[in-house]
Amino acid sequence: MIVVVYLVVLVAGFFFLIVRPQRRQMAARRALIASVGVGDRVVTSGGIHGIVRTLGDDSVELEIAPAVVVTVARGAIAGRVPDDDVLGPGDVGQLRSADFEDDEPDHDLPDDGPDEGRPDAAGGAG
Repeated sequence: MIVVVYLVVLVAGFFFLIVRPQRRQMAARRALIASVGVGDRVVTSGGIHGIVRTLGDDSVELEIAPAVVVTVARGAIAGRVPDDDVLGPGDVGQLRSADFEDDEPDHDLPDDGPDEGRPDAAGGAG
């Protein structure tokens, strides 16, 4: 009798700790995919950011750059991107390390010149 009680408690614990949260997560994902519309900014599960241009039953066309449209599966949409998280064409600056404090261009290393006579990446001579 005690074994049956332990088994019931184990099954109930598994249900409330594993199955129920997974069902909620799946329902939220289905709601997200169903609510995506034309013009929404989205990110795919592969990390591609784009704007939804057309919607099909199983596919979505995303514009990932001006005049570059890719077709992805509708289930590949991982989430929406808020408009304030997207950089505009003039918002991109020069990339620097966060720890790099010297932004003076005259402090950069000089160009070495041509790569003649140097070994290439495979280890052979240039």
